[in-house]
Amino acid sequence: MEKFQRYYLSFLLLIVYTNTIAQVNCNAIEGEDCKKACELYNTASDLQGSWESQEGFDKAIELCPDFSNVYMEKAVPYLKNGDFATWKILIDKAVALDPKMHLGYRGWCKFQFLGDYKGAIQDLEEFRKYYPEDLGRSLNGDYHLDVVKAMSYSALGKKGKAAGIIEHLLATRGYVKGMFDHYQLGVTYFELGRYDKALENFEKQSKENNFAENIYFKSKVSKIRNKDYLDLKMLALKTYDEGKTMKDVYTHHFNKVYRQQIEEL
Repeated sequence: MEKFQRYYLSFLLLIVYTNTIAQVNCNAIEGEDCKKACELYNTASDLQGSWESQEGFDKAIELCPDFSNVYMEKAVPYLKNGDFATWKILIDKAVALDPKMHLGYRGWCKFQFLGDYKGAIQDLEEFRKYYPEDLGRSLNGDYHLDVVKAMSYSALGKKGKAAGIIEHLLATRGYVKGMFDHYQLGVTYFELGRYDKALENFEKQSKENNFAENIYFKSKVSKIRNKDYLDLKMLALKTYDEGKTMKDVYTHHFNKVYRQQIEEL
């Protein structure tokens, strides 16, 4: 029950955060042109991805060129469609206008969509100046942004630093775990050759949110230790076929595992 409450809370916070970004209280906006731009923005946000939406954002920018949210929302369809060059022009403009609002989001996108790990770390370190106590979560709610930073370090080969960041976060009082925290920490320890710590985290992940990738790495630890791993391998395949895997609508998760990898173990 406690596990469900934690993940429900994370999901609820994600909904609130997403809606907060998308909709703006136009009564709080100064200047008649900017109020009109805000209204256009709110309407266009509800139609995101359509021609009408982009046209609405363009009109809003004409009326109020310093309204940062417009650039951020206008950029989203380009990100989803893989036009990263156009996305970058727009999101960079949003960040320049309001870094406190958009730096964390840009850092997350650099990690998740572009594989720009150095850029992600740079953005998240800069973002900490505005939120020194808590960076918050990725927009999809899967990870705390400190875990995103840790995975970025891991991708750059700094595995020890990555493990230290996640360990510190997990030990922080009041921290709400993400869906894959122990898995990512376990994989990091596995890559460091610290198999006891890896297995410890894979076991913790199993109790909170088990999936094929986690079982796969447990079987790898068993194989390395010359223990029976075939039952775990078969369970990983079965779990994969049941659809219990790491999923993302637009990209794939860091340390994602595919069926062929499990078969080849």
